[in-house]
Formats: sequence, C-alpha cells, structure tokens
Amino acid sequence: MKKLIIINMLVFLSMSVFSVETNDDSVKHSPENSYCFHCHGSPTYSYNNELQEQIVTKRMNPYYMIDSILFYTSNHKVLECLDCHSYDYKTFPHNNELQMEPLPACLDCHEGDDVTANFHFEKIEQEFKKSVHFIKHPKDFTCFRCHNPHSYKINVRSNENIKETIVYDNNICLSCHANINKYQLITSNKNPNIIKSHDWLPNQIVHFAHVRCIECHTKTTNDVLVAHQIQAKNKAVKKCVECHSKNSMLMASLYKFQAKEKRNLLGFSNAAILSNSYLIGANRNYYLNVISGVVFGFVVLLIIIHVVLRILMK
Repeated sequence: MKKLIIINMLVFLSMSVFSVETNDDSVKHSPENSYCFHCHGSPTYSYNNELQEQIVTKRMNPYYMIDSILFYTSNHKVLECLDCHSYDYKTFPHNNELQMEPLPACLDCHEGDDVTANFHFEKIEQEFKKSVHFIKHPKDFTCFRCHNPHSYKINVRSNENIKETIVYDNNICLSCHANINKYQLITSNKNPNIIKSHDWLPNQIVHFAHVRCIECHTKTTNDVLVAHQIQAKNKAVKKCVECHSKNSMLMASLYKFQAKEKRNLLGFSNAAILSNSYLIGANRNYYLNVISGVVFGFVVLLIIIHVVLRILMK
C-alpha cells in the first residue's frame, strides 16, 4: 500500500513537470491528457501487480509512445485523448478488447465544420477514394496511414522554407515506401526500391531534395490545398517539360502557396522561385531577356557595320 501511494505521488509530480515543460499560452493543455502521457509519453510504465504484491515496471511498446512535444505543436493540439479514444481507457490496466474498437475517421469531425470548411475535407475524401492506395486497399488504407493524428501538422501553408516542406511531405511517403515493417501492415508484396524505380530520373538527389513525391504522382486540382488522388505508377509524370517550362505544373502544386505573385504571361514570380530551386524556363526574367536580345542585336549590327566598312576601305 505504501508503495502504491509513492507511485501515485510520482505520477502527480510527473504530471506537474509535464505541464511546465509543455506550457504554451496559445494552447490549454488538458489535465486528462497528462494521465495518458505519463505512460504513453515515457519509455517505461509502472503498475501495481496485486498477485505479486509489488510494483512492476515494464518497457512501453514504441508504437504506443506519443511525443507530447509533437502533439502540442500538431493540428490536434487542442484535443483531449478521450475525444478520439474510448472513455474506458481511463481504467488501467486497459481492457485488451479496446484495441478492437474502430477509431473515428477524419470526416467524423471535419465534415460540415464551418471552422475547417476552407480546407474542403469532403473533396479531399473524394480524391482519396480515387487514389491507387484506396482502390487497392479500401479497408486497410485510411488517412491515418499517412497522417499521424498525434503529430501531423500542416506544413505547406505555414512554413516559409520550402525545402523543409519538401522534406516533411516526402518523409510521409517514405514512412511506408522506405520502411518494410510499416509497408507490410497493408500488403505482403515486396516493397519497391525507390532508387531503382526512379533510375530513369536524371540527377536523382537534386530532384528528391527539391520536389515532393506527390508532384509527379498525383492529379492536381484547384479545389484542395494538397492533391490526394495518388495515380498509378504508369501515370506518373516523366516529361521534363511538365516542370521545366514557363507554364510549369509546379505552379499548381509545390509553389501554389509560396509564390508571392500569381502566374501571368511572363511565367513564374522569380523572387519566389529563384532562392529555392533551378527550373529551366522558370528562372528566365522576361525583361532581362528583352534587354539581352537588344544588346545582342546591337552587337551583331556593329559587327556587320564593321565588316562592311572594312570591305569598302579595301
């Protein structure tokens, strides 16, 4: 009994420390979450084993560990754990049958919500159901396969560093396509080698560092923030001119929210593009092209005049 009281005191102290470490004036942390993070935010957890009459400490399953820092900087930071998980989880040890209960889907909260109406979750759902992922694995592939609800946050609209956005978004794809353990949660097929499957792509390292996977593997639309209709591999973009041109498709996807000016007859906004990547056609400045053409023409004219005068002088 005395040991149990000590454990309870440690729990209380750890929750107090937690609330200080993750204090953020913009977010009101739920005290209920602190009870969850006491175990799920730690590599170990302890409980009172009444049969053995002792406190037992075990290692937490790494798949059940939640980083509280990531959670309180994610899109769902204002939620309580019990908003999505059963109230029966308040009882510890948890009933094993709780793992069989289905979790709420994104549209269970976001459908018809005026606060998130601008994100068009309904249209995202429609696109997602047309994607190759959903068509092949309709029961197993959900939003949570790509977007971890405990850590995911919108990056493309909030991060001014476009290279960080590219890394963040590509890591979502690579979390399966470069991780055989997660990949085989859905299929027993062999995980394709990303490097070999893209051996046709020149300068792979440069492309992977400056372009997101979804740029070439999704069907872009103007209705949603980020395209979710993943295409079959035979429909992936493989023509250089699709990106390396004045009317680059990247303007409708990667640079859609970073560009400071809308595309016009002159092509990309150079100021928004040049500092991040090199695109043939996109980097040409219309006015510099005109000036260069005039100077070049003037030089050619002088050469012609010079040649004519030399001939006449002879």
